[in-house]
Amino acid sequence: MLIYITILLKLITFFDVSALESTDKPVVAEQDYCKIYGAVYLERDPKYKNSAAYTVFLGEEEAFANLVVFKENNKLFADVTGTWYITPNKAFADHVLFVTENRNLAQFTVHFTQVRSLAGCRE
Repeated sequence: MLIYITILLKLITFFDVSALESTDKPVVAEQDYCKIYGAVYLERDPKYKNSAAYTVFLGEEEAFANLVVFKENNKLFADVTGTWYITPNKAFADHVLFVTENRNLAQFTVHFTQVRSLAGCRE
């Protein structure tokens, strides 16, 4: 009997026991919203929420925003962080964002500014 226990203990060291443990939390990758620029489509229909990369809240106050965005009229000039060209078609977008009305459900807050030099990420 002692031999079986010894062999069993030696075999356990060869197997990855951590793979057998169940995790209750889903694995969520960290996403860097500061790298969002270019053509952006703002999805507002809850049916297509899962197709969006991020969930955002459009805030009125610049002080509480994680990302201050300047709306560019030309897609070619939307080439730095915080400069977005809001596209009317999802097919032409570089990034698809779901807009929520509940700030608690958003991953980050966006504020639109009229001044290009104020646009940027606030971490």
